[in-house]
Amino acid sequence: MAAKKTYPLVKAAEAYARQVISGKIPACKWIKLACQRHLDEVKLSKAADFPYYFDPAKAERVAKFLQLLPHTKGKWASKRELIKLEGWQLFSVCIPFGWLRKKDDTRRYRTILIFVPRKNGKSIIGGGVGLYMFTADGEFGAEVYSGATTEKQAWEVFRPAKLMVDRTPELREHFGVEVNASNMCRLSDGSRFEPVIGKPGDGSSPSCAIVDEFHEHQDSTLFDTMETGMGAREQPVMLVITTAGSSIGGPCHQLVRDAERMLEGVIERPDLWAMLYTIDPGDDWTSEAVLIKANPNYGISINGDFLQARQRDAMQSAAKQATFRTKHLNEWVGAKSAWLNMLRWKEAPARKPLAELDGRPCYIGLDLASKIDIAGNLLLFPPVEGDPYWHLHGRYYLPEARVIEELDSNTARYREFDALGLLTLTDGEVIDFEVIKEDLREFAGRFDVQQVAYDPWQATQLAQEMQAEGLLMVEVRQTVQNISEPMKELEALVLQRKLAHGDCPVLTWMASNVVAKLDAKDNIYPNKERPENKIDGIVAAIMALSRAIAGKQEEGPDLSDHIVKHGIRTL
Repeated sequence: MAAKKTYPLVKAAEAYARQVISGKIPACKWIKLACQRHLDEVKLSKAADFPYYFDPAKAERVAKFLQLLPHTKGKWASKRELIKLEGWQLFSVCIPFGWLRKKDDTRRYRTILIFVPRKNGKSIIGGGVGLYMFTADGEFGAEVYSGATTEKQAWEVFRPAKLMVDRTPELREHFGVEVNASNMCRLSDGSRFEPVIGKPGDGSSPSCAIVDEFHEHQDSTLFDTMETGMGAREQPVMLVITTAGSSIGGPCHQLVRDAERMLEGVIERPDLWAMLYTIDPGDDWTSEAVLIKANPNYGISINGDFLQARQRDAMQSAAKQATFRTKHLNEWVGAKSAWLNMLRWKEAPARKPLAELDGRPCYIGLDLASKIDIAGNLLLFPPVEGDPYWHLHGRYYLPEARVIEELDSNTARYREFDALGLLTLTDGEVIDFEVIKEDLREFAGRFDVQQVAYDPWQATQLAQEMQAEGLLMVEVRQTVQNISEPMKELEALVLQRKLAHGDCPVLTWMASNVVAKLDAKDNIYPNKERPENKIDGIVAAIMALSRAIAGKQEEGPDLSDHIVKHGIRTL
């Protein structure tokens, strides 16, 4: 009788999962959900109607392969030691390779997201998995790419993989790997492994794409191009290994948010495997406990004393706090010198849909600073009896050419927003203001529009025409005197969790782009770090709030015969 096969590495991985669920290993909500999901689905897979099954031999094979590779840096490399995967690495990286589709026995998970703070052994994961997919996956003519936006970043994964092959002659000889200066190839079937900056070349058909530090990508162009090129492969893998970053409106944050919703069961993403190492809301970021929770390799590849020193620095310096919490606790903090607390932004109350706001008092802010780029039309509904929240809705306008043509670095982002139905595209090269006027007429018919705030730049004629149709148009020049107090008030509403913005991807992106310019009198003004970091929607919201504040403060003289030039009183 044949001996029953055992899978010690899979057993260790699942033991890790059980210890996480039991609380023996500190972990955040998302890691607990991921561990529970796997263990639950192993049981579900026995049912005939469950479309997937777990083959421990497949996962064990990947784990064994990775542990035959050498370390490439640090004390273990100096001793020429082989990699020994920790329980979290076995679970995070190897278990997804064991999940297959019942209908054709191909891999279930096509995207593997490892979201983990710096210095937690990402190069082992990226380089090792890349080598497995290049040599041992059984894919004829495999194409493995280490993709990034810069040459330096692309080599962060490729260099360790290349060193692993250089230091493992048995692997090189067994698989016939030829190591070149900037790529590796297998002449027997044409397989190759190479770094790629930007899009892969025409005709590329990735069987595996490794995207390192996805948070540094301004848009999803590289990710989308890799994913599209995988169409001809039976079971490709997109491996994303990243920390958090400062662009809360970028493609990386969106992928992480999708993973969170998937783990919560809100959306279906059966092909996405996600391990999100961070801390939980309400955790004390100054405690040692959060360091252990967010950093699974605490005390192994990342020294506890080092992390505690960085934590102390952050506690003593507000400037260092954002960097520490982003890089070592994996929290999304926002722009590098962000104005808004984006952690609080994410905790906003539920927003009422427009259909439930019909007839409510409303203030509108228009930022039409450019006819050739995105413009914002923001509706702000103040609290009423029984509803203590400020509800914020926006419409965003863009010339169609900005989406069709490769005009700037935001084109891919605009295409994503358009696909989500969040943009109103107008014909031609510039925004057609007639479309905005039609929306204003709609709003005037649906809501109790108190005032429409606008900046005279580009908008004077539109304001005159809408004033003639009965809307009270109020000029709010974008000066420090007019903007500072409502900007501070908007920040307060976010911190108090009273601004219901609906987690709109467009407005969230813009909110994360705003930096506060401070003068000697403690006045603030919205600014941006780069021209492509659009903030129009937030500026329009500030303008609308300025009029709501003024509306509370003044009786309101009869302004119906004039376009009013009005500043904002100090609160």
